[in-house]
Amino acid sequence: MSGPIIIAAGGTGGHLFPARALAGVLARAGRATALVTDARGAAWAADFAEAGTSVHVIRAASPSGRGPFGALLAGVQIAIGALQARRLLRRLRAPVVVGFGGYPSLPTALAARGAGAAVVLHEQNAVLGRVNRLLQGRARALALSFEKTLGVVEVATRRLIVTGNPVRAEFAEIGEAGYRPPEPDGSLELLVFGGSQGARRFAEVVPDALARLDGEIRGRLNLVQQARGEDEEPLRARYRELGIRAEVRGFFDDMGARIAAAHLVVARAGAGTLAELTVAGRPAILVPYPHATDDHQSHNARAMAEAGGAVVYDDGEISAEELAARLESLVRRPDVLVRMAERSRSLGRVDAADTLASVVLDLAPSEGRNGGRAAA
Repeated sequence: MSGPIIIAAGGTGGHLFPARALAGVLARAGRATALVTDARGAAWAADFAEAGTSVHVIRAASPSGRGPFGALLAGVQIAIGALQARRLLRRLRAPVVVGFGGYPSLPTALAARGAGAAVVLHEQNAVLGRVNRLLQGRARALALSFEKTLGVVEVATRRLIVTGNPVRAEFAEIGEAGYRPPEPDGSLELLVFGGSQGARRFAEVVPDALARLDGEIRGRLNLVQQARGEDEEPLRARYRELGIRAEVRGFFDDMGARIAAAHLVVARAGAGTLAELTVAGRPAILVPYPHATDDHQSHNARAMAEAGGAVVYDDGEISAEELAARLESLVRRPDVLVRMAERSRSLGRVDAADTLASVVLDLAPSEGRNGGRAAA
């Protein structure tokens, strides 16, 4: 089969960022790709078009459903999505399906066997996601971002490879440029972000923490903070009152540049965030989102903390007093920040997209020859 490689991913950044990174590497290798996603993922069509990736929307739903009727409805949606995916895979003559998790991955991978396509799964978190957990027995290869990933069954361990989580090339360039700690009397660049839920919690805690800092440290701060729309102006007013230079926005489209400039990052512990921080080599204070599925953010954060690249606080226990004390201790010990940055970068897998692409290409016949159908 010599058709495009299928990339199946849910419609959130956590699934689509690494999917986009893989599409870029495959494009540079001369392989066509097609994204199969849901309606949310279709909004990313222009971004994938840069890699020459076509975008196809199918039906998808949570396999767990809500109650008996919800489960029945979800099953119907998944079955329809599998039929749509099977027709698409056969029409495109796709040799490989790469699933990045999220509900569109489920019907697409289920359709792979009937369409004669091999299945490769990629897991971004330190806990195997629910869709990948269901599909791991069907996979020819299971690519992990963390060496210690919970939820992997014995039948899948023979096909494991640790690739890391693919990120954009700019983060590797940040890591290669190295980390410069704050100068004794220079500015302190603090970056705070974490999605809508994380932004709300940080809007509550961070201003009170910064208010407790020594005045000399507070005067050196340059703060960049992501905030929900309703919190933006109150935060700006509070920081003006505290005499803190602050840029507060709901969204930053230049996160690479923001991370590059940061001496310290305060963030949630999503897989994409940790991949970017570790490839860039930046020290962090992490506050895992407590309602993440299977508490996967806590497991993600623990891996970075055990390596010495981050300090982790429980969402329900972090206080302004504790955060202020930690910030002040780190700022007064730039050698500790340097060591954390080094250990953070030691976890980063710069070649994650290339390694994953090699796994995929090993299962895909060359476009220039007629190959037999790959077995799922």
